[in-house]
Amino acid sequence: MKLILISLLVFIFNFLIFNKFKKLAFYFSFMDRPDHKLKNHDHPVSLSGGLILLMNLYLIIFVLKIFNLDNFIFNDRFIYPFFIMSTFFYLIGFIDDVKNLTPGLKLLLICVSSGVVFYFFPELKLVIIKISFLDKIYYFNSFALFFLIMCFALLSNALNMFDGINLQLILFSFFVFIVFILKGFFIFFYFLIMISLIFLGLLNYKNKLFLGDGGSYLISSIIGLSFIYQYKYYENFLYADEIFIILLIPSLDMFRLFCVRLINKKNPFKGDLNHFHHIIKRYYKKNHYTLLISTLSFILPSILLIFQIKTYYILIISVIFYTLTIISLKKKI
Repeated sequence: MKLILISLLVFIFNFLIFNKFKKLAFYFSFMDRPDHKLKNHDHPVSLSGGLILLMNLYLIIFVLKIFNLDNFIFNDRFIYPFFIMSTFFYLIGFIDDVKNLTPGLKLLLICVSSGVVFYFFPELKLVIIKISFLDKIYYFNSFALFFLIMCFALLSNALNMFDGINLQLILFSFFVFIVFILKGFFIFFYFLIMISLIFLGLLNYKNKLFLGDGGSYLISSIIGLSFIYQYKYYENFLYADEIFIILLIPSLDMFRLFCVRLINKKNPFKGDLNHFHHIIKRYYKKNHYTLLISTLSFILPSILLIFQIKTYYILIISVIFYTLTIISLKKKI
């Protein structure tokens, strides 16, 4: 009964925001204005998606605590860094949305905030790393802190760069949370977050709302810390290489863009219109075709995991598919 009541509460909260969004957007006055360069939307769009998601996160944690349902969220010690880092990441993205921070400063703030959280909450640090196809266990020793900061910096940038067209990052986040649910990781917690993503997706689809950098950074913190928690505290955990496969397409696209920009002597963190989804959209012209191909591209590697195919084979198959798709589409544009 408690679970139904909480689900209903979260649903009503998001339904009210959805229903009254036009008025609320007036109060959430920060907007993404088109520049007809990197931002080609027709009119100013609210950047409140990240704030709404953060409010949902606070509401979900608070309500589950009130109803003494701590077993549906991270344990007491872990919930504090989860709460703090999520807030830090959202604020960095929010400031960037409003003030347009330089790429170097954003990266520095992400690294510093991650480092501070990992320093004061040492239980987050990974002591070992396990690879599915290797019997040997690798120990981090003194490199654990550096490794985690690097992972969160890369993940936040990859998901931020993946948020280039409506629904793409929301669909990817939805997919990752489904993976967590199928693995049995805090099923009810991720189910509640997915309720908020459905309403955000509807607003995003109608071009009324963007997640913004605040939203993409917030999502990266939720996904990153969730991977750490399940890796450390669950027997039915995802191996490090399996996590990489789940995050493969956003990571691969980021790596390609960094390389191309460096070769062209450009800032690797400065945006352009050469992303995977941009290339698909230039050929098909329509968003729904772009979303379909993009969604298939990040789902297929994880589906191959279900058939217990070795992750190095999945990596090779995915890289070939990704590369051939880009080459073939570029030739036809």
